[in-house]
This record gives sequence, structure tokens and C-alpha cells, in this order.
Amino acid sequence: MTRYLAVLALLSAGVLAAQDPPGQAGRISFISGSVSFDPAGVDQWVPATVNRPLTIGDQVFADNGARAEIHVPGTAFRLGDRGAFEFMNLDQGATQVRLSEGSMDVRVRNLLGNLEIDTPNLAFTVTRPGEYRLDTNPDNGQTYVTVRDGEGQVSSAGGSFTVPAGQQAVVMGQDASAQYQLNPAPAYDGFDNWVISRNRREDRYARPRYVSSAMVGYEDLDENGSWRSAPGYGQMWVPNGVASGWAPYVDGQWSWVEPWGWTWVDNEPWGFAPFHYGRWAFVNGYWGWLPGPLAVEPVYAPALVAWVGFGGGFGVSLGFGGGEAVGWFPLGPRDVYIPAFTASAAFVNRINVSNTTVINSTNVTNVYNNYVRTGSVPVNTYMNRTVPGAVVAAPQNVLTSGQSIQRVAKRVPPNQLSGITVAAAAPKVAPQVASVLGHPAGGNAPHPAAAVLSRPVVAKATPPAPLPAFQQRQAMLARNPGHPVPVAQLHQMASSAPPTAAAARPPVTVLKNVRPITPRAANAAAPAHVPPSAAPPSPATPQRAATPPAAQPQHATAPQRPAPAQPTHEPPAAQRTPPAPERAYTPPAGQPQHAQAPQRSSTPPAAPQARQPEPARQAPPARGEADRAAPRQAAPAPPRQAAPPPRPAAPQAHAAPPPHTAPPPHAAPSPEKKQTEHR
Repeated sequence: MTRYLAVLALLSAGVLAAQDPPGQAGRISFISGSVSFDPAGVDQWVPATVNRPLTIGDQVFADNGARAEIHVPGTAFRLGDRGAFEFMNLDQGATQVRLSEGSMDVRVRNLLGNLEIDTPNLAFTVTRPGEYRLDTNPDNGQTYVTVRDGEGQVSSAGGSFTVPAGQQAVVMGQDASAQYQLNPAPAYDGFDNWVISRNRREDRYARPRYVSSAMVGYEDLDENGSWRSAPGYGQMWVPNGVASGWAPYVDGQWSWVEPWGWTWVDNEPWGFAPFHYGRWAFVNGYWGWLPGPLAVEPVYAPALVAWVGFGGGFGVSLGFGGGEAVGWFPLGPRDVYIPAFTASAAFVNRINVSNTTVINSTNVTNVYNNYVRTGSVPVNTYMNRTVPGAVVAAPQNVLTSGQSIQRVAKRVPPNQLSGITVAAAAPKVAPQVASVLGHPAGGNAPHPAAAVLSRPVVAKATPPAPLPAFQQRQAMLARNPGHPVPVAQLHQMASSAPPTAAAARPPVTVLKNVRPITPRAANAAAPAHVPPSAAPPSPATPQRAATPPAAQPQHATAPQRPAPAQPTHEPPAAQRTPPAPERAYTPPAGQPQHAQAPQRSSTPPAAPQARQPEPARQAPPARGEADRAAPRQAAPAPPRQAAPPPRPAAPQAHAAPPPHTAPPPHAAPSPEKKQTEHR
């Protein structure tokens, strides 16, 4: 066992060859309201779907009143109003994202390498696990970085400085003459309260028992299934509530995601981890999922299946008509995964041994070498090939059109399984634009304005070149159907071919030799800035909690942005009016049941100083619609003092913030009470 773990550690720490794809992918884990998605290399926005894998160049946009959550190993990104997000880099050891406009919260539980958020006027590097919020308004050149917990570094054209816990950095301007200020963090608003409810849900499953915490999607397992002991395999997870005769890789669709190729997108809310990591086994008459070893960070796979082809009118016999059919079945615990993408032998070894505990590297090497020589693997070597209902077939055009598999897929009858003799790494099906979108082509979902998408951003790390446009790759994909363009060739195309609109990325200013600076500190006469999205409603707005419209049309044109609000001011935390005692926070109706479970206790923040009598002040300009739902304390700036007040104590790690004030009885429903909600 010691030797086995040593081999795994060596593989995990090894440097991957240049032709290997990323070992990680992101996941859209929650959407509420109108959330759109634009895959890399295709200049078309479509409605986002839960469980869609994300990689370099993929963009996500949350419209007014919408919310979106994206997970990568160890980190959750949560988008608020007008949040425009892109993965500029994503691999083991490096995560770099772009926030062009809007609000985003970043919750870092495990810092697994470099984590950088780039905006139009600053790059923020996370240096410790914690809770971070960024608000950027490209129209007025202001970005706010609020560190609730943890620590990070702001870098811009004028210099860099550290932002500790409990502080908010404000950067105004986009060149060397920009102004910098460091203030106490402002009070929580409606977007923060939604983030708190998602954190509480995640905290219930913070320490997984049988899977690696670096596995994307593990948070959904314990509430949607149970763990059982499987002789010879160890602990096996069995999903709850599936229909009789259910089998893996049936309820979902195939999408084309490069550089991996055909990728499974499952419809179940828990359907990410069990379809991109581990193996499935049929034990005692039911299916169960077996994760890989806890000792190693798992490597992402697009789908852990064996592909089989059919000919001789097989499609007719299943009722598909005259078209060609393609089939697949889930890999078992001892089956070797053979990828359709080009990769080094070390990567193939690593993706296998990190996703199953009952396979050894020698067996992986032997099977893979045989596949390289022959182009196929004898089907009798696979464990699940004869399990009733395991082999599923569908017409090839279902893959290319982005349709749901469940409506048209057929289980292959046992008496026809004898016609399957070999398995391949991929079906001989070339993707189309609809395959990349995961939706039928045509139409556009709400998306950021062209000026926002083209606005330059500031970065510390140089991101990889964007993926070439799909149209530039389509001819190559047709010559070798089912196999993606090798990564090394993609890099060459990106550096040599002229970029098209679909492949263009806004200019990136990479900072070099940034000098340390000391930002202007807040004092009694310079209260904390509040991001425009967190500002209280204006006097012209009725003083009640406001929420976004109940329903957003899925393909409507993005609504006009309101005029940008100017930054407002709030007293330092030491002199802010403390909230009155209130009942514990209860998530709004429509949240999953687990969000209402008893929460684990946390260390409360330091008590504020005794408040001073303060006259009422005039409310500043209006903030974003979705965040008016949370009332805020309004107080004027106190008189100038001789010395700044003591800085509040930094919050404890992952300490829950003070409960927020419940909305008035006549308040409109929160963004989570939408027409259609996914978790």
C-alpha cells in the first residue's frame, strides 16, 4: 500500500507534457434567474445549464436579479447582478478569472495554487483561504475589493498593496494616476446574504468522508445518496430516488468541450462528480459509484465510458430509422479509461489511478499500449458490458444537435450485445456548433454589452492564448471524427492564425515590476466606501425591499443598464450603529431543504463600540435591484477626530456574519424565488 501511495504522489507531483489537457474543469453548480453561457471559440450566448463543465475561454453572465455559482477544486465563485465572468486559465495549480463588470464573491476553502481575479483596473491575488468580494464598474473606473476573511494583494498600474481581513480596498482610475484607499469593510447587503445561505449549505459537507475535497461536486453527494460497503471495493455511493432500472449515462446529453471532446452533462443536481471521476459498479442488483483514492487530487475526465459502434442496420432494429447508431456503457472499477484526446502516457496513467483504487499502473500501461497499436480494446475486458440496461444507443445526430439523450436513447437488448466485439475511445462523430453550445444553434441569450466584453483588463500572470474559433477547427475535427484537436496544435493555431470575433479576447495588460505602495487609510472623516451595488435605495425609491422581476425571458435582449451610481459613504465599523437583536437567518422559500437545517456554530464577530446618537442622513443613490432586499443601517459621517478609531478585530476563519434584518412583510420575493431554479 505504501508503494502504491508513493506512485500516486509521484504522478500527482510530476510535470505534465505540453500536449496534455488541463487536469481540472469548472462546474456551473447553481443558477437562479437569467444566466447565460458562451463557450470558448463560439460567439453566441445561450441559457446556462447546471453541471456544464467549464474551461479556459468559457464565459458566464448573470443578468439583473440573477445569481450563478461556479465551482473549481477548493473554491466557489458566486455571481451577482451583471456579473460578467470568464476563465482565463484553469488547470491544477493555476486559476485565473476575469470579472469585466458586476459583483462576484469568491469563497476559498482550500487554496490549491495561484488564484487571481482580473478586472479593468486591478488584479487581485488571493493569498489565504477566506471570503472575498469584488465589485467593478467599468463605466466609472472603480473597483472595490472587500476581504471578509483571509488576505489578498491588489496590483494595478500604480502599485500593489495587501488587503487584510475586515478591510475594503477601493481603486479609482485605470492608470498610474489612480487613487487608492483602504477602509473598514462595509455592512452586508442582499447579495452577501445569498452568499451566506450558499456557504451554510456547503459547510454541512465541508469534510467529505470518502472522497477528496479537491473533487468538484462532492458537496452534492451526501444529501442525494447514501454510502454502503461494497466487498472488494470499499465504500460505494448509491443515489437516492432514481427510477427502477436506472443506469448511469442515460439522463443527460453529450456536448463537445475541447480539449477533451465528447463530454457528458447530466441532468441530476448531483450529476457532476459521479460522471467525471471514479467508476460505476453493479452490486446486488443496483448501481453504485466508487470514488478514487483520498490520497491524491483526482484528475477530471469528460466521461468515464467505453464507446461501441454498430453497423449492419443496427439502428433500424432499435427503431432509429436508417441513420447510424452509437453506443456506450459506464466503466467499471477495474476498467482502463482510454481518452479520445492526445495525451502523454504519464497523464493517461494519472487520470486512471487517481479515479479508482483497484487498478494498477502496469495494467493501465499495457491496455493503453495495446489501444495505440490496434485502435480498439476487446470488449470482453470490460466489467459492465453484460449488465442489463448498461449499454445505451442513440442516433449520431442526437450528439451533433445538442439534444437530450433520454428522449431518444434505447437500451440495447441482451440478445444483441453479442454483436459488439470491440470498444473505442470515441464515437466517429464530428461535432457541430450546436454540439459546442449544448443547445440548438440560433438566438442569443442576455449578455454583457459589446463595450464591456472588449474592455481591457489588468493581470499579474500571463494567461494562455484563447482557444481558436470553432470554425477554424471544424475542418480538422471532420477529418478525425470524435477526436479533439491536440492541445499542442491548438496552441500553435492560437499563436499563428489571425483571431476571429469568436476567438478574440480583450487586451490584457500584464503588470511587470509593480512597486509596493501604501494606500490612503480611512479615518473618522473618511468613512468606508460602499460599492454601488450595495448602496441603499434613493429617496425617490419607495422605502421597501425590492427584488428583480419574478421572471426573466430566457432569450430576451439584455436590459439597459441603469446609470452608474456614485460611491457612497458609511461610518467606520467602530462607530457604525449595531443592529438590534434579531432572529437567526432563515433562507427564503424555494431554497433546498438542506439550507434550512440547523447550522453549525461559529465565532461571532467582535462587538462594536457603543454607538453615539446620530441624526438621520439623506440616503445615497440607488443600488442594484437585487440587493435592495436587505435593509442597511444609514448613519452620517461622524465629526473629525484627532486619531482614527481602533481597527475592528479581524473576523475568525469562516465565521458567520451577523444575521441580517428580515425584509418587511410587504417585500417582494428574493431572487431565489424564481420561476425555475436549479441547484
